[in-house]
Amino acid sequence: MTIFDKVSEDIKSAMKARDKVRLETLRNIKKVFLEAKTAPGANDTLEDADALKIISKLAKQGRETASTYQQAGRADLADGELAQVAVLEEYLPKQLSEEDIEAAVRDIIAQTGASSMKDMGRVMGLASKQMAGQADGRTISAIVKRLLS
Repeated sequence: MTIFDKVSEDIKSAMKARDKVRLETLRNIKKVFLEAKTAPGANDTLEDADALKIISKLAKQGRETASTYQQAGRADLADGELAQVAVLEEYLPKQLSEEDIEAAVRDIIAQTGASSMKDMGRVMGLASKQMAGQADGRTISAIVKRLLS
């Protein structure tokens, strides 16, 4: 079962359970999925890898929005966003810990022979591909910078 199909099934379950937050979040995911499927050149298909990228992007946007709400002193709105992020994260692969990311980056640095900040682009390219969906790009970047400097 593809992620698209799973979201469609979960929408039905959320309707039956009368779970408004989950239903709203899943409908939003499906809307974005349908937009991606009907985009020019998509051939009316959506691969699971692309679906994970979309969900990851939505979760990141939700966390940033919640942070903005918290800074503005609107905890009620921030809680709503974080509840939606929790639903989104159910569809994402388990996130790596900083120690796991650092170990993977050390392996990549050893493989590529990177020794200075000049090699950061090469290391980041490999690390981003290897840890796609499992780690945030900012975290990877910070670890790469720390290890190469």
